[in-house]
Parts: sequence; C-alpha cells; structure tokens
Amino acid sequence: MSRYTRVPANSGKPCFVRPSVGNTRKRTVCSPPTGHERNIPRPKLYSLIRKPTSMQATILTVGDEILIGQVIDTNATYMAAALSEEGISVVEHLSVGDNRMAIMGGLDRALQQSDLVLMTGGLGPTKDDITKQVLADYFGAELRLHNPTWKRLQKVYARLGRECTDHHRQQCRLPTGARVLPNEHGTAPGLWLEKEEQIVVSMPGVPHEMVYLMDHEVIRRIQKRNLDAELLRSITLLTAGAGESTIAERLERIEDNLPENMSLAYLPDTGTVRLRLSARGQVEALLQAQLDEYRNHIEGALGNLVYGYGNDNLASMVGRRLEERDETVATAESCTGGALGHMITIHPGSSKHFLGGIIAYSNDVKKGALGVPAETLEKFGAVSEETVTAMAEGARERLSATYAMATSGIAGPDGGTPDKPVGTIWIALATPSGTRTKLLRYGKDRARNITYTCHHALNLLRLELTDRPDPAPQPKAKPKAKRKARPKPVPKAKAKEESTPKTEAKPRTKAKAKPKTEPEAKSATVVKAKPKRRPIRKK
Repeated sequence: MSRYTRVPANSGKPCFVRPSVGNTRKRTVCSPPTGHERNIPRPKLYSLIRKPTSMQATILTVGDEILIGQVIDTNATYMAAALSEEGISVVEHLSVGDNRMAIMGGLDRALQQSDLVLMTGGLGPTKDDITKQVLADYFGAELRLHNPTWKRLQKVYARLGRECTDHHRQQCRLPTGARVLPNEHGTAPGLWLEKEEQIVVSMPGVPHEMVYLMDHEVIRRIQKRNLDAELLRSITLLTAGAGESTIAERLERIEDNLPENMSLAYLPDTGTVRLRLSARGQVEALLQAQLDEYRNHIEGALGNLVYGYGNDNLASMVGRRLEERDETVATAESCTGGALGHMITIHPGSSKHFLGGIIAYSNDVKKGALGVPAETLEKFGAVSEETVTAMAEGARERLSATYAMATSGIAGPDGGTPDKPVGTIWIALATPSGTRTKLLRYGKDRARNITYTCHHALNLLRLELTDRPDPAPQPKAKPKAKRKARPKPVPKAKAKEESTPKTEAKPRTKAKAKPKTEPEAKSATVVKAKPKRRPIRKK
C-alpha cells in the first residue's frame, strides 16, 4: 500500500496527503472533505506539495569517455546549478555514448518529460562527433555550411598561422533552422532548436566552452522564455569539527519549523559538512530575508562549528584570521608528509602568515630538527601524545612562529600494532599559552586518513583563534607634533578672574536710575566717570 493517499480534486489534479500519524494539524484538501478526508494532517515532507516551476529540464551528456569512466561529467553539475538558480527543475541526468540510436533514444526520453533539454558533446570535427547529424535527422533538417561560422573559423586559424582543413569545414555544417550560439572560447558553436514549445540546446563538451555558452547565451535566452518561473536562492554554510549526524541532531527543531518554500540539505565532505539552505519564491527581497533569518538560527544552534560560507575553505579562513591578528604558523609533520603545509600554501598570499614546515618522518629527524628528546621516543614511541607535543613545541621555537601544528600517526594501510592500530593519529597545536593535543582514530584508507588529519589540525588552530580574544594592538610611534606658538601673556587681574571658579547665580536686575535733571544730563555727556572695579571676593 502506498504511504500517501491520493485524493481527487475538482481540477482533475491529484493532491497527496499523509495518513494520520504524528502531526495532527488540519490542512485544506483539494476537494470538499467527506468521511476520512476530514482532519487530514499536514504532511511533513514539504517538497511533495511545493508549487511546480513553469519549466522542467533534462541534461543529456554524449560521449563514450563518460560511460567508461575515463572522464568525470562536471558539465552536468554546472548546468544543473545554473538551471536551479533560474527556478528550473532538473528531472534527470542522462549519459549516452557516441551512438546514433543511443542519442535518439535519449532525446525521446528527455522530451517526454521535459520542456528543455541541455546536451553536451559530439560537436567536434572528428568522425565520432555525430551529434549535429543526429539532431538534423531528429528535427527533419539538413546539414548546411554556416558561412558566418566558417569565416570566423578561418580568421581564428589565420591569426595562429594555420590553415583550415576539410575537417574544420565539416565542423561548420549545421542543421537548418537551428539558431547558432557564437562560441568565443572555442571553434564549435552551440545550437538552439525548438519543436512544439520544447527546446533542445546542444553545446560543446569542453567544460570552459560550455560554461561560456551557458553564461552568455543559454541562460539569457531561457530568462526571456521563463518569466513566470519561481526564483531559487540558496546559501551554503561550512562546518568543521562534527559529523553529519551530530549536526542533524542540533538542527532538528529548526528543520521541523522551516517554511514550505525552504529546504536544508546536508553535503558531507572529507573532514567537513556543508549545509545548503535554499528558498523558492517570486520576490528576491523576501527570499533573502528568509535566508538571513534561518541562517542566524543555524549559526546559533551550531556555534563555532560554522567557519565560513560558499566557496570558502578551512585553510584560507585560518590564514585570514592569522593575518588579522598579525600572527604566524609553522608545521612539523610526520604521517602527513607535507600535506598540511601544502594545504596552507596552495592559497595565494600564504607567505604572510605561514613561516615554513619541517617534515620529520624518521626519529633521527625528529630529534635533530625538532629537538624531540630521545628518552621520549624510546619510552612512548613516535606515535604518542608526548612526542607530538615535543614536535609542535620544537617547531614553534625553532621557526619563531606564534603557533605550530604537528602530526604523527599510522596512516595505513599497514604498520599498526594491537596497542596502536592503523588509523591512530596524534595532532598537537603549540600556542603562546600552552600546547593542545587530540587523538584521532580512522580506518585503513591512507589518502583519506592524511586528508582528515590535515583538516582536524587546521580546525584545532581555527578554534584556538576563535576562542582566544584578539591580541591588544601594539602601540605605534606617535608622529612628532609641531611646536605650538606661545600664548600671549594675560594680565594678572584677568588671569586671577579666569582661575576663580564661577557659580551659577540668578542674573541681577539693575536698579532703576533716577531721572536726571537737565544740568546733570549735560554734565554726564561731557564728563564720563570711570566705573569703579568691584573687588573679587575669594571663596
């Protein structure tokens, strides 16, 4: 029996509802509620009742190299992301070989369920590039020489000092009725074909050529045709220090309260977990406000597990934080063999915060280059908390760094003991206030163990930089101030008056003067008596 019950609607479209378990909130059904249809709970799987977008797409990749695993299909990933941003649902990814019947079958399948088909591959000048001929046959067209494309190709090869061959001319034979999409990054143009309101777009399989055509031609044309589509906006939060299940437990309540137009996806990677928060709707500003609100909720629930967004990565985030604090880091590596230093220096500008590293694979190098005591190695072994602590402290002291990270362990796939099985790894971080250590236990995959160890070491440093307050800024040398001109001397009486503290007092009203007689008025105009200075009382 199906988990969902189909309820007929007046419009003729089915409405899916969930049986009465768990949530008991009422919801409006498509047809008038009768009998068991009353008090139907709202489904928890919001994606089942989302409004469909106006356009659906299928991605069709052509090429034997894809089918045999010789080449990874990165084109489909890029195209799917670009379509999702425009609110277009990708219903299926198909991969077929360089075979006429396979391509025909792929087109049939894609057009049965989609309004838009994006194809890549098979547009080159060689004999196995048959996509153009198949498209011409499928749409009832012919291949003819496209003169603008042919002239452009001749100019390109003339600049290179080369001549065009018959193979290049064959590449410029395109299906009649197709709109040609100019390709400024390659020789093969894209093709835009339409049939009964359905669209088929064919692009070269070379990734950078496909990206150019998608960004400059295909998406622009789709936007004009798909004006009523829902927008899809998303933000990706990057986390480190906890697994997918731990993060899901912390976010369970937030997920349960997400609006119907929002979704949260977990994308675990080596040593990190990416969280993609998405929202669909018609108004850009409202979508952005929703994303900001629930991003704050997620950050509040996860705390310092979140370290960045989008295309950030752990090493670059740590590097920026070190530069902000005007601090440096060094490495002392055993089992990672320089991978930790490489993970830091692969980013431009790392010389501002990374001083260097010591690969101490053997015990002699640990003793000579890092100063690890021989007694420590004999008593505890190379894979131990004591040894990795001495390695980190030795690197910090010898390279004069603010921090130093150290790694030592058994990366695998063999070499373990009952006490220290394969995958036992110690990491350490030497700081100005002491040394922190951590024990890691992995499986037998050597490459994964090394990558995980590097991520954990960087995360240990990130947490140290996050938890510790920023150092007090160093006082800068003050510029010499210009000598001010000496003030003019003030009379003693005036200076004494200014030095006396003033008290607030009500303004005194002047006494009304007696009316002067005529002689007195005349004398007053001729002779002016100097006013007597009132003595200042000391308080």
